[in-house]
Amino acid sequence: MTTQPSKTLETFDNPQHDRDFTIRIDMPEFTCLCPKTGQPDFATLHLEYVPDEKCVELKSLKLYVWSYRDEGAFHEAITNRILDDLVAATQPRFMRLTARFNVRGGVYTAVVTEHRKPGWQAPAVVQLP
Repeated sequence: MTTQPSKTLETFDNPQHDRDFTIRIDMPEFTCLCPKTGQPDFATLHLEYVPDEKCVELKSLKLYVWSYRDEGAFHEAITNRILDDLVAATQPRFMRLTARFNVRGGVYTAVVTEHRKPGWQAPAVVQLP
């Protein structure tokens, strides 16, 4: 393989740092291991964020997500850890990570975690006719 999983998240300068805009990224192939049984857990990660000065580079994000494939973690812990790492790398105005895990034992789990930069206010939603 020419690439390997990596915990390094690369960034690039936000080309419109003076404007609030939303970036949405769906990652339908997230896998980690159940910390109790060692069996694989599958999830779709939905990332939404309003960048400030930096944006996350997508190839590094793909390799970062891949790096969890052989790690055991509870859904709540891994979702919050991923958000913390993304916030540390990009320092966004706002970021929300939703992890929707596939069924396990008849139970679906969705974990939603957010970060809001101190002092940042979301712009008012515009309702069009």
